[in-house]
Amino acid sequence: MEPALSQIIERVRAASQAATPQALRIQGGGSKDFLGLELRGEALDVRPLQGIVEYEPSELVVTVRAGTPLAALEQVLAERGQALAFEPPHFARQGRQATVGGMVAAGLSGPARASVGAVRDYVLGIEILNGKAELLRFGGQVMKNVAGYDVSRLMAGSWGTL
Repeated sequence: MEPALSQIIERVRAASQAATPQALRIQGGGSKDFLGLELRGEALDVRPLQGIVEYEPSELVVTVRAGTPLAALEQVLAERGQALAFEPPHFARQGRQATVGGMVAAGLSGPARASVGAVRDYVLGIEILNGKAELLRFGGQVMKNVAGYDVSRLMAGSWGTL
């Protein structure tokens, strides 16, 4: 397990054992901090979890860590003549940079949503850390993944509350 993930797991575990998991606030680039409810709790920064884990251009499948800047993902896709089908907003301002985790958490899909679908329609699998510091995996890398609940779609737009 990579050190950045281990540190995040330990912070969540400590908050869980102290019975204060709600005292943590998941944050990446902070580009969407102005949306939604008032920000509360100590920031749990996921930006150390960066990078493209796997990219198969011929299969149109990419596995990306939550802290990866959205612009970096779009650049890698553009190098192969590809792009995200939906148009997630970046809201990049005042040094804040949108991340892939924030894209999924916010579930914002841009004006192309009506014709191509939403973020949730393209998330095939997801790895999450729950409030008990358990690392859970759902979904897979193919569209026809019919086993179990479709947690991947549920996470899109949940703002990290699930």
